[in-house]
Amino acid sequence: MADSARVDAWLWAVRVFKTRSAATTACRAGHVRVNGDKAKAAQPVRPGDELRVRIAGFDRILIVRQPISKRVGAAVAATAVDDRTPAREPAPQVAQRDRGAGRPTKRERREIDRFRGR
Repeated sequence: MADSARVDAWLWAVRVFKTRSAATTACRAGHVRVNGDKAKAAQPVRPGDELRVRIAGFDRILIVRQPISKRVGAAVAATAVDDRTPAREPAPQVAQRDRGAGRPTKRERREIDRFRGR
């Protein structure tokens, strides 16, 4: 195994992105940072490097354990990365009524008030 790998190939190999071209596009858009600096697709990553990848509005924090450039099995890919992404907070619940349901009954109004904390 090599001592480094391209950042786009590594992100694809450890299954952060479905395709290598998607990983390259993310690098070009500035969504990938290696040790705090914006990364180009061909930038090498080495063991111990910290990657911050913005996916769907959230940052994933990944530590490179092993540089791999070819797609491998899921078990091997899991050993090549240390995921330090903090857990996301659950989305707040939103009360919704069916469209066209009419005015809420007295009972439904009480439930809505209880939900809203009134």
